[in-house]
Amino acid sequence: MRRQKKPKVCLISSSGGHYQQLCMLKPLGEHYDIFVVTESTKYKSIADYHLLQSGLKDWLFPIKTLLNSFKTIYIIAKERPDFVVTTGTMVAIPMCIFCKILRKKVIFIETFSRVTDCTRAGKFMYGKADLFIYQWEQLAKYYPDGIYGGSIY
Repeated sequence: MRRQKKPKVCLISSSGGHYQQLCMLKPLGEHYDIFVVTESTKYKSIADYHLLQSGLKDWLFPIKTLLNSFKTIYIIAKERPDFVVTTGTMVAIPMCIFCKILRKKVIFIETFSRVTDCTRAGKFMYGKADLFIYQWEQLAKYYPDGIYGGSIY
C-alpha cells in the first residue's frame, strides 16, 4: 500500500513574540511536514529560513520587502507549501500573497499581544486569509468573520 504524503505547512512570522507564538504550533509536525521562516536577528532562532528584519518605520522597508519577496519566491519554489500559518507581521505578507496567488491555504492568527485592537498585518490579512483566528474575545467586533481560537500558549 502506498504511503500518503503529509501536507506541507509553512510557519512564518517576525521575530520576538510573534515567533514565540509560532513555536507553540511546532507539535503540528506530528501530522504535517513543517518548515519555519522568521527574521534574521542577533537572537538565535531555530528556523529553516531567515528573511531580513524590517518594519514600517525602517526607511529601508521598501527595499528589504522587495528582497524578502525574492527570497520568499525561492522558498515557495523549493518547499512547495500546501498551507501557510502566520502570527504576523509584515515579513509574512509576501509569503501569504504569493501563496494565495498559487491557491494555497493561508491561516492568520492575530497576535496574543493585541487584546483590544488590531495589528496592521491583521487588518491587511482579514478577508484575505482562508482562516482568520484571533486570541481574545474582545477582537470579535473587529473581526466578525474570524474565529475566536483562544490562546495558543
